[in-house]
Amino acid sequence: QVQLVESGGGLVQAGGSLRLSCAADRRAFSSFAMGWFRQPPGKEREFVAAITWSGGSTYYADSMKGRFTISRDNAKNTVYLQMNSLKPEDTAVYYCAVSPYVNDLYRPVNYDYWGQGPQVTVSS
Repeated sequence: QVQLVESGGGLVQAGGSLRLSCAADRRAFSSFAMGWFRQPPGKEREFVAAITWSGGSTYYADSMKGRFTISRDNAKNTVYLQMNSLKPEDTAVYYCAVSPYVNDLYRPVNYDYWGQGPQVTVSS
């Protein structure tokens, strides 16, 4: 079992910033890709961003490009999601997840373990 502990959610005004963190079990972290997904109220879970195990490649959903940045610190077993220029439509529960795959990291089915999902609320 892989433990993922997220932090950094909360309430922010439109145009503001938040940084989410996801601390992972040491056994898993440095060998696997990590991703962030979100689930807006009443909607399906959707891909936000992903990063390969080395951090050498990152991937973003189109609506997040230029506003969100995914990064990881393997020495701290932590992956981050820096979110800038937040909009009310970014309101969602955000999940980090671990993937043993190197391709198709936008697909939730390719992730084996998930965090608990902190709430991010962006007010207008």
